[in-house]
Amino acid sequence: MQRPWNSQYPADVPTEVAAPRFSNLPELIQATNRSHGQSPAFTCMGKTISFQELETMIDMFARYLQHELKIKKDDRVAIMMPNILQYPVALFAAHRVGAIVVNINPLYTARELEHQLKDSGATTIIILENFARTLEHVLKSIKLDSVIITKFGDLFDFPKKQLINFVLKHIKKVVPDYQIPKAESFTHALEIGCKQPGLSPVEIAIDDIAFLQYTGGTTGVSKGAMLTHSNILYNLAQASTVFGDLVGPNDKIVTALPLYHIFSLVCNCFLYMTAGGLNILIPNPKDTKGFVKELSRWQFTAMSGVNTLFNNLLHDESFCALDFSHLRLSIGGGMAVQKPVADHWQKVTGNIINQAYGLTETSPAVTINPRNQTSFNGTIGLPIPSTDVCIKDDNGQILPHGEPGELCVKGPQVMKGYWNRDEETQQVFDEDHWFHTGDIAVMSEDGFFSIVDRKKDMILVSGFNVYPNEIEEVVVALKGVVEAAAIGIPDEQSGETVKLFVVRSNEQVTEAEIMQYCQSNLVNYKRPKQIEFVEELPKSAVGKILRRKLKTA
Repeated sequence: MQRPWNSQYPADVPTEVAAPRFSNLPELIQATNRSHGQSPAFTCMGKTISFQELETMIDMFARYLQHELKIKKDDRVAIMMPNILQYPVALFAAHRVGAIVVNINPLYTARELEHQLKDSGATTIIILENFARTLEHVLKSIKLDSVIITKFGDLFDFPKKQLINFVLKHIKKVVPDYQIPKAESFTHALEIGCKQPGLSPVEIAIDDIAFLQYTGGTTGVSKGAMLTHSNILYNLAQASTVFGDLVGPNDKIVTALPLYHIFSLVCNCFLYMTAGGLNILIPNPKDTKGFVKELSRWQFTAMSGVNTLFNNLLHDESFCALDFSHLRLSIGGGMAVQKPVADHWQKVTGNIINQAYGLTETSPAVTINPRNQTSFNGTIGLPIPSTDVCIKDDNGQILPHGEPGELCVKGPQVMKGYWNRDEETQQVFDEDHWFHTGDIAVMSEDGFFSIVDRKKDMILVSGFNVYPNEIEEVVVALKGVVEAAAIGIPDEQSGETVKLFVVRSNEQVTEAEIMQYCQSNLVNYKRPKQIEFVEELPKSAVGKILRRKLKTA
């Protein structure tokens, strides 16, 4: 097919990436750790571990998993943690013994956790003790072979380790009591692993599954996307090629988005680490004061985020007063970055938000804006090397540029399918092997793509398509409006009409003022007919506004 985007690539970006140099992710991680030795790899709340220290702990924990727990190739190992130092140790060790990693949101309810453990068939879970009570409830109905519990401060040095764990348990009281009698502690597991013999070799093919990465369940029950070692290795090569020298061994990326989410997992944990860079782990980005305090300690060069994260920081005076002179790359994804937010970010930091697009099923990157852009353009950029993207109508016909339709993808980063769900897999792949994303987009004549909206979030008013993103972007440009979310509600005359939920920083912003502002900026059928002021909007763990929860509220 034609690729008009090829001509828009910077001169040093090839249209295709070479096959991966490594056969699997453990080979890549081990080579990275050996190459960068004493350089810092991960840091969290004042504790930094080098690549060499990381390698030592990975080896110890992997030996525990293999020899003590008898974990073998393709066993599923669940990890339920926020952004703490134990996460990369557990992740890379599980892969090293050939296990499939199942990332779990630590904020899940017992019902959600039970579904994911049952669906994946996980035999082992590594969990932060803050969330062990949830697991305790689940263990009444399902059985796991092994439970490993870690405390927040486990990898800190004495006495900070004891202090952190005491404060969280007894002062802040964020660790509920729990009873899981046969659970092993993370620190004891490392001690046991240290005494075990070396690892027995495990043959891991490039097309073996590396992750069961569960979708957010926005199209029904949560499903596990089977992401192979090849998928991740290719996506790393693609992203590395696009970003070029903006990602390197001296770079420090702010990792505030959770590592269990595909965006942060690949963009931060894998991409920056394997380039020899440092991940600055932020366990709780909702604690803006603590977040900004941590940022003030570093000359960070990169940051990934979603629109709501950028927007929240920009409303904090202490953040805006930080030194941004070293910031070279701001990566926006997960949801549409609104132009008022992007413009404000550029004004405060001097850095352009590079908007990208991807999905769990595509490991995740599909399109990224070229690094030579001079201003925020509102698009999701160009298809990355070795990737084909087209726009199809409901009949499966490829549409010409300028016409909205469903965005479809082909490339080496596209998942193998959904775990144990052949029917759902067949529904998202057509007979020509295009993966259907469910997103409505348009392609410009020169190959830039723009998301119009999620296909399912579209509002139909008297036969006219109304896209929530457009309404929200207009309203947040009004002074005093922090966030907005638009949904469709039933209407006897028009079928559906628009309802708007608004978070405001100033109570003097009135419904009438917003209505008048919309009248000046939106055609009649797009204007909200109802406005509700709320303290906050429901969001996923990564910060994406959950419109479906507003519909059921």
